[in-house]
Amino acid sequence: MFTWWGGAVVRLRWAVLAAGLVLVAVGATWGAGVFGSLTGGGFEDPGSESVRTHERIDAELGNQSVDLLVLYSSPDSTVEQPAFRDPVTAALDRLRQHPEVASVTSWYETRAPALVSTDRHATYAAVRLRATDPDEQAEAYRELRPALDAPGVRTETGGTVAFLDEANEQSKEDITRAEMLSLPILLVLLILIFRGLVAAATPLLVGGLAILGGFVAVRLIGTFTEVSVFAINIITLIGLGMAVDYALFIVSRFREELAAGRSGTEAIRRTMSTAGRTVLVSGLTIATALASLLIFPQSFLRSMGLGGIAAVLVAMLAALTVLPALLAVLGTRINALAVRPPWRRRKGGTDPGPDATTGIGGSAGIGGSAGIGGSGAWARLARSVMRRPVLYLLGVLAVLAVLAAPSLRMEAGGFDERVLPADAVPRVVAERIAADFPGGSVGPVEVLLSGAPAADAQRFADTIRQLPGVTGVQPTANRGDSTLLLVTYPGEPTGPVAERVVRQIRDLPTPAGAEVLVGGRPAFDVDMLDSLTARLPLMALIMASATLVLLFLAFGSVLLPIKAVLMNLVSIGASFGVVVWIFQDGHLAEWLDFTPTGFIEPSNPILMLAVLFGLATDYEVFLLSRVREAWDATGDNTASVTAGLQHTGRIITAAALLLIVVVAGFATGGVVFVKLIGIGMIVAIVVDATLVRALLVPATMRLLGRWNWWAPGPLAKVYRRYGIRESAPDVAGGRER
Repeated sequence: MFTWWGGAVVRLRWAVLAAGLVLVAVGATWGAGVFGSLTGGGFEDPGSESVRTHERIDAELGNQSVDLLVLYSSPDSTVEQPAFRDPVTAALDRLRQHPEVASVTSWYETRAPALVSTDRHATYAAVRLRATDPDEQAEAYRELRPALDAPGVRTETGGTVAFLDEANEQSKEDITRAEMLSLPILLVLLILIFRGLVAAATPLLVGGLAILGGFVAVRLIGTFTEVSVFAINIITLIGLGMAVDYALFIVSRFREELAAGRSGTEAIRRTMSTAGRTVLVSGLTIATALASLLIFPQSFLRSMGLGGIAAVLVAMLAALTVLPALLAVLGTRINALAVRPPWRRRKGGTDPGPDATTGIGGSAGIGGSAGIGGSGAWARLARSVMRRPVLYLLGVLAVLAVLAAPSLRMEAGGFDERVLPADAVPRVVAERIAADFPGGSVGPVEVLLSGAPAADAQRFADTIRQLPGVTGVQPTANRGDSTLLLVTYPGEPTGPVAERVVRQIRDLPTPAGAEVLVGGRPAFDVDMLDSLTARLPLMALIMASATLVLLFLAFGSVLLPIKAVLMNLVSIGASFGVVVWIFQDGHLAEWLDFTPTGFIEPSNPILMLAVLFGLATDYEVFLLSRVREAWDATGDNTASVTAGLQHTGRIITAAALLLIVVVAGFATGGVVFVKLIGIGMIVAIVVDATLVRALLVPATMRLLGRWNWWAPGPLAKVYRRYGIRESAPDVAGGRER
């Protein structure tokens, strides 16, 4: 199949390239409009009690949500003095007349003590918007923002709508910064790795196709379902990262085949039958790992899954179609515009070039220097691992255990304004209200009593007041037999006290004939945590099952897929441990410029699990494909593992380095969860490409021996009939596989 595919791409190369140009044109025009079709937010579970509470409050009492908190302050005047009072009340009166505003509540008409700071130099107004859709609210906020200002008084805006708007804008800035930082470095590294300008440009070409194609796919998907703006983050990250990996693997193998003296057409066919097969298996495996995110009800996670799947599949298809078509046109000109770094030059002033056995795309075949007697650093490392597999196995596991240990005490909690930079206005507002105002709670628990007379509602409120951690209960709205209570507590809405208060209220006996619903920001976090936790086992089952099936079809082994899943979990566990040590415990917080909260927002490790599981499998497939190729040629397990590591060690290392450069830009982001994911991925990539794939996997394969390729009779028949196998003739033996 794969040999046929390579021949077909060669014959239709100009048509394939034309199709690629069409995709670029559509992606750069229509696809780029995806930014205007995506939604913000999407973190809630639509079926949760907190969401139902919000909907019932709107239906029974009207909109009661506080969308904006407008903080007015002055170092010189107090809230009663004319210099403060007059401009603020004038601004609030203008605000009440704005068509986007439903209501404004301030100290000047309520005299509520909670709305004035303890030093009386600041007050805040609670603003409710008419719009209830998050995107409409964000648009309304931007429109009315100038009307909030009071001349002569400092005006700062916080609240849920301002916070989400700032987070979305900061995320877009983070993407732009990441691309500006990573792309120039990426190009330089590609030139150094490939030692040629033409070859170095091919991964960026595939990356551009992956990103633009991802935009087109997500915009199409957005016509049928809600897609969060955060899908753009993963399209850029995964699309570029996987494109670089796949192009590196395809181009390296193509140059290797050319260096072995084969014609351009034959080199394409052999490249597709070997490296092309590997790319197909890798793309399908990563896509299925990301598909596990689709089981979650939060559109944020589903959107990340959809964006990632689109980017990976487009990168895979581009690497299997447009890239080989381009290689067929270029032929040996893929080595044109060679670059010879000074440290690669020989004494005579020449460079061995990209076709040398020591470079990316070297000419060593299975029957060449890939064997036990091969030369070079990777050959020496391979022989060392083959001689002392137990020592390497125990040593690497010990290091990984130390790295993973902190993950055992991971604490989950919701996100709040502290994910923003310290000088972000919504964060400043939240922190000032919490520190300087009586009560200090910017996210009270909302308790809706439906079907309860006033007397029963009062008794229930008195019961809530007696609960540990409750600092106040305030009835704020009443219509018929429906009453809304706002419950305050010390600390942040994402803190343990807020969570405990929510659970305690939900455990209270309901008044006879009434219904009690608990919502508000703390309840939202509780419901999100419960929703994610409940679906996590199913997510793990989907990822593991898909990986086991695909790797079995690729390699015909029962044990290798199981080992691959375990190796993935080991490397991901190490990454989680480092993330907990940094972001939960607060180590390196000052250097990395973030505020530790003492917990990890639960959707972050779930997203990391899906992405990192796919990436880890990607490197596993690269390594095992070359080992299997050598095994089919020689039947010698030790020689096969050595050959596989020697052939892929430098490529995997180069791919990991390039992916780290792509991810590193995200690690510099201003939003903490973007920074967390970036750093977590960097750790996982380093661990996986060095300790796991270069040492742990070869050591375990050396110990398993021929059992690496064992499968019971019925499954062996399945593999022979349906397996995703290479079809090129073996380099050493010349037989078909």
